[in-house]
Amino acid sequence: MIFSKTLNHWYSNNKRDLPWRQTKDPYRIWLSEIILQQTQVAQGLPYYSKFVHEFPSVFHLAQAEESDVLKLWQGLGYYSRARNLHTTAKYIASELNGVFPTIYKDLLKLKGIGDYTASAIASICFNKVEAVVDGNVYRVLSRYFGIDTPINLSKGAKEFKELAQELIDKKNPADFNQAIMEFGATQCRPQSPDCNICPFNKGCIAFNENKIGELPVKIKSAKAKKKYFNFLVFIDKDAKTILEKRVGKGIWQNLYQFPLIETAKSLEFEDFKLAVKKHSLLKEVSFELSLYNEDVIIHKLSHQHLYTKFWIVKVGQSLPNSIPINKIRTYAVPILIGNFIEHFNFN
Repeated sequence: MIFSKTLNHWYSNNKRDLPWRQTKDPYRIWLSEIILQQTQVAQGLPYYSKFVHEFPSVFHLAQAEESDVLKLWQGLGYYSRARNLHTTAKYIASELNGVFPTIYKDLLKLKGIGDYTASAIASICFNKVEAVVDGNVYRVLSRYFGIDTPINLSKGAKEFKELAQELIDKKNPADFNQAIMEFGATQCRPQSPDCNICPFNKGCIAFNENKIGELPVKIKSAKAKKKYFNFLVFIDKDAKTILEKRVGKGIWQNLYQFPLIETAKSLEFEDFKLAVKKHSLLKEVSFELSLYNEDVIIHKLSHQHLYTKFWIVKVGQSLPNSIPINKIRTYAVPILIGNFIEHFNFN
């Protein structure tokens, strides 16, 4: 088909030199695809390099402690990806003798692997004719064919998957899949694509009907909830602080944080001080309280916005279950906590 020939020709002349394009190793392809979910290449590349260096095979990753995997992942967000990565590595190493499934339906059974990742591994590593559909592919196809079906509805997902499957180069599915993703990432960009030099501009409906900014269509999700987080940064007389492990289900599961007081709204100093006095660590203990950030830090997640304050709590005695401040950077923490640790001058 002309579409795939044009796309492959563009790819041969414009593809970026990326390390996961130099291999067919399913472990490395899988690793790169998981890292690049919700992550731009520029941000994900150093993480990929760190993981390959630290865990050169699925067996190395399987043998690692989860805390070490989460620490290496720190800053990428969506930490369930890292937990699923580790779980699947252990399964492949122990149950499959380190051998990845070669077909789509078996890859799909692995934890953390959905349609997109299964299609990518099957096509790139094993030359299976399985079309990938990600944000870049949605954008290319919706613009070129003028499709306004919302991409975040099941109807849209099915329509675009079927179209991509029709278009894929049956003889070279690996290059086709990488080409269409690359084309969406670097040429048919979300904002200000350079349509004048696009090899598809003559047949592109969005370009010819001036609908580039309208496609793809996505139904707006519910408004993000506001939450008010107050982290207590304890500093005791022994230059120790306290980190707590989050054990409940959630995006920060098994990561560490400073003791947290969540409030219904942002509290002024005196009101919050009353709340702090009720904390189990401070009952009948004298302390000095100060607010680190006068301006609230707004940490935006996909479904909620965290309005965050860091409160410094200096205590003139030893605290139970505390850790030396100079060891604090060895713990896996959310990026919100990590940024504070990097900027605060612990003395």
